[in-house]
Amino acid sequence: MSSKKLFIETLGCAMNVRDSEHMIAQLNQKEPYELTENLNEADLIIINTCSVREKPVAKLFSEIGVFNKYKKPSAKIGVTGCTASHLGKEIIRRAPSVDFVLGARNVSKITEVVDKKHAVEVDIDFDESSYAFGEYRTNPFKAMVNISIGCDKSCTFCIVPATRGDEISIPVNLLMKEITKAVKSGSKEIMLLGQNVNNYGKHFSSSEEKCNFTQLLQKISTIEGLDRIRFTSPHPLHMDDEFIQEFASNPKICKQIHVPLQSGSTSLLKEMKRGYTKENFLNRCKKIRTLCPEATISTDVIVGFPGESDSDFEDTMDVLEKVRFEQMFSFKYSPRPHTQAAEFENQIDNVLAGKRLTRLQARHTEILDDIMDAQQGVVHKVYFDELKPNGRVSGRSDDGKLVFVEGSEELLGQIAKVKIIKTSRGALDGVVI
Repeated sequence: MSSKKLFIETLGCAMNVRDSEHMIAQLNQKEPYELTENLNEADLIIINTCSVREKPVAKLFSEIGVFNKYKKPSAKIGVTGCTASHLGKEIIRRAPSVDFVLGARNVSKITEVVDKKHAVEVDIDFDESSYAFGEYRTNPFKAMVNISIGCDKSCTFCIVPATRGDEISIPVNLLMKEITKAVKSGSKEIMLLGQNVNNYGKHFSSSEEKCNFTQLLQKISTIEGLDRIRFTSPHPLHMDDEFIQEFASNPKICKQIHVPLQSGSTSLLKEMKRGYTKENFLNRCKKIRTLCPEATISTDVIVGFPGESDSDFEDTMDVLEKVRFEQMFSFKYSPRPHTQAAEFENQIDNVLAGKRLTRLQARHTEILDDIMDAQQGVVHKVYFDELKPNGRVSGRSDDGKLVFVEGSEELLGQIAKVKIIKTSRGALDGVVI
């Protein structure tokens, strides 16, 4: 029996990437699908959307138009993910060529909606935390694993609670089974995913479950054959001393940590409902650097949040100078539906926000150049997980740096010592020693 062809476009975060893998696994349990990058031959086209910023939402409708124009007549188009959650039926109203809409909290229902014309499943209270998805991974050497769904925070800039619903942690036994299976299939590294991973264990569907994030890390570390554990994203609010101690001392935990700042201004952090101050944030980063000097720290920053004054922005610049983030994802504030900040009156002029963002990014680029230049001659342990063109293989160092070497598939799934011989802002080149 010849398999149908599936074209899937995944926008946004790592959780969306994992959701796409779950959808592929579910569809394959019903009937075999072969992935294709050629839109014209696809029988099913899925756009797995993100709604964290404005641009991807605007892009969605032009994308649907293009896909509808080039697809074969019998092909179906489905819109899934966060934008599906918050727009629901409106997507079909605005783009009748869409066959079904599936929200971010309803991934397990993909096989139900795929054959129902104009089906819309966007219930954000649907609980998939105990659902055992089929197995499918884009890369056999590293596995992404959702440890929770939804979010229990109410940050005033963020649409996620409205698209992914309340936070529920996935039971420990399910996680242990999933990770053990991934390791047996060749993954030496796993990435734990959640909106706030270190809030794990606060809300389980079953009241008898008891386990916090630090304990979860300890349990996962006992899995034989698992060499590396990464996670994203933790929340500064839940970075207690016990957690930082575990991060620093557990040899299986990669020494790369994401600490989302959003703003360096305590008064703006209060407006954002982030739950910490500038001082708290700096204290946690200092604790990480003290206990684990080799760790790299990445962050997220929003510039031009409503009411941001020059001195608020200088506070953000000050945190950048003090922490010297190895990676920074920075954006201009974008008002989102279903958020409080969209209603705030003191919105910042777009040109001013743009100037601030340019200055922040320019300074970070200088810091990054210093950090990467200092990597010349350094030896890293690199886990190789991807073949690249022209006889090259790439992988990541323990602290998350992207490293390229000359080599072939024999290196895939291996951890090797690599000496850095060439540096650039985004990646390092090395030789296996």
